[in-house]
Amino acid sequence: MIPWLARRLLWSLLMLVLLMTMVFAIVRLAPGDPLDAGAAESVDARERQLLRERLGLDEPLAGQYVRWVSACLRGDWGLSLRQQRPVADVVGEAVGPTLLLTLTAYLLHLALAVLAAVAMAAYRGRFIDHLVGGAGLVLLSLPGFWLGLMLLLLFARQLGWFPAGGLQSVDAALLPAGARLLDLLRHLALPAATLALGSYMGTARYVRAALDEAMGQEFILAARSRGVSERRLLWRHALPHALLPLITLAGLHLPQLLGGAVVVEVVFGWPGLGRVSVEAIGARDYPVIMATTFLSAVLVTAGSLLADAGYRRADPRVRLTGPGTP
Repeated sequence: MIPWLARRLLWSLLMLVLLMTMVFAIVRLAPGDPLDAGAAESVDARERQLLRERLGLDEPLAGQYVRWVSACLRGDWGLSLRQQRPVADVVGEAVGPTLLLTLTAYLLHLALAVLAAVAMAAYRGRFIDHLVGGAGLVLLSLPGFWLGLMLLLLFARQLGWFPAGGLQSVDAALLPAGARLLDLLRHLALPAATLALGSYMGTARYVRAALDEAMGQEFILAARSRGVSERRLLWRHALPHALLPLITLAGLHLPQLLGGAVVVEVVFGWPGLGRVSVEAIGARDYPVIMATTFLSAVLVTAGSLLADAGYRRADPRVRLTGPGTP
């Protein structure tokens, strides 16, 4: 386990370095000047040049890269060009909302996937099977921004059940603890539902295939011969066996949810990493772009490592260290 983990960490570190190097070059080679968005119109050419020198934007690309790497190794992510405050503060405020949104959406995603898979497996070939599968595929094919806008139009504007956006109400700080939690959940409901509804069917199809395979295993046939009901066979015997692949799929779903969260956060005005990244790209805010990219890459890498380690722990037959491992 330890040698495998060391190799995975080494490869993950190498991939992070390559990714950040590519992103560093791409954002600086893209057209546009960050000072056009970050500096006031009253700043004259001389002051603009001094600002460019202070930020190191007048140096060659290689020099800027060395300067950025050395600062990062010291724990200094620099100042936001647009907000003129430390990048660590900008990103730190956005991490919590993004994690809250993605984890809530993933739990809802799993619940919907398991329920849909069980329904399709229990009513295989019947109307419910086709209805659940067809509805899930329709939701899977819809663009995330369109689905989010439709949920906003129906549940926020027409019915008024949920707020239209944001993390909390303006007067949330004045509410008691229980009311603040309820207010947060109401703001979280539509963004999390948008992420979950747009992705759960992919997982449901995996679980349904695993259920079909498990129902043909010898232990299921033995239990059926003892008179165990089909409902109990499905829920108590086949489903735990079919859920094992979800551990590995978790490592694949995290990048998908983080990518979808970018669109969802913009649609719902959710103050997370996705929205901060979009605003930073529009303003050519290089330090914030690099910080949000790095943090997202770390979250994806950590999710993949945890999924592989969890699968190895759950199924000792799996050998992730390659051929010849004892």
